[in-house]
Amino acid sequence: MNRGRLAFLTGTHAVNDLYQALIPALLPFMVLERGYSYTAVSGLMLAATGLSSVVQPLFGLYADKHPRAWLVPVGFMVAALGVVLAGLSGDYWLTWCAAALCGLGTAAFHPPATVAARAAGGASQRAMSVFSVGGTIGASFAPMLAAATVSDGLARSHLLGLPALAMGLLWLLMARRTSGETSANKTARRSPVTATNDWRAFALLVAVIVGWSIPYVTAMSMLSLFIGRELGGSSFQAAAALTSFTASGAVGTLLGGWLGDRRGRMWPIRAGYLLALPAFAGLAMAPNVATAMACTTLVGLFMFMPFAPQVTLAQDYLPRNPATASGITLGLALSVGGMVSPLFGLLSDARGLRFTLTAVLCVLAIAALMALRLRNRNPQAEAAATGVAVASPVRS
Repeated sequence: MNRGRLAFLTGTHAVNDLYQALIPALLPFMVLERGYSYTAVSGLMLAATGLSSVVQPLFGLYADKHPRAWLVPVGFMVAALGVVLAGLSGDYWLTWCAAALCGLGTAAFHPPATVAARAAGGASQRAMSVFSVGGTIGASFAPMLAAATVSDGLARSHLLGLPALAMGLLWLLMARRTSGETSANKTARRSPVTATNDWRAFALLVAVIVGWSIPYVTAMSMLSLFIGRELGGSSFQAAAALTSFTASGAVGTLLGGWLGDRRGRMWPIRAGYLLALPAFAGLAMAPNVATAMACTTLVGLFMFMPFAPQVTLAQDYLPRNPATASGITLGLALSVGGMVSPLFGLLSDARGLRFTLTAVLCVLAIAALMALRLRNRNPQAEAAATGVAVASPVRS
């Protein structure tokens, strides 16, 4: 494990996801200053997140065929430029294009950065969990940074580009330090991967992740309403529930990586889904706020245990296209939950929030059943058995 490089990549992930979360964090200020409607706000969210999810696999394909180290810094720098332009632009359609530019930047960052983190972490699942939590930490600072910067007006949005500039300078310094690597190491990094892709197993994993994303997005969007309207909780308790869900998710990600190193990565994947079922059922049937808060913490903890192991498993299912695997699993598959969320909103209007939570619990149960069918794969071990050389993941 290259701990120094892993820590640096985790820092870039924090900066990148900071800008990914700054677009929704700026929306309330845009509504107040520019008078945007809810429809206009939804359009900006679609530009920033929907487009990013769709094009992320395309960046993965490019990163697999043409590994370029500069994709990582260019990704978060373009995302920062999009945020700054969105804050400074007064025209709605220019703001929409700037939000889309931010989405393109974050989409370009994730596939090569995830492959680079896997290379830096070696065979450790914990390394991937640390890299993943870096993004969560960065996103958690977005609301505070937005409020501190543009509370006096969106004209100060140019200051939001400073974190990206600082990380860009650090990237240049890091690139100079590592520019003296031997030509033999460069050749090894470019050595082709000749192991076969297991597309059938990968498709099953994508289906599992889709089944995960629907309950996750539904819980994130409806948890506060459930605490406040169904259980009579205060606005503080509703906000605390969301904070608890996010914080326990970060702990669950780290726990899943640690368990993956100790007991194999299939253990946290299967255990996470199975343990999430009773926790989610407890949330759906919670009679009071205290029970709902406790179950929310457990839901976040267990649902995120499989997160990092699923990323490395996807890369091992597609050893010839690890960046593509990352782009599909972290982008397209996870976005399905957001795409179908309006349908569950309609269901909530018609039947109530408890009924909706019960419905997505059934989706999570199907995902858990499919997760039990997942099988581990080790391309290096297969290559050793067959005599075929398999390169390590390319460090982008």
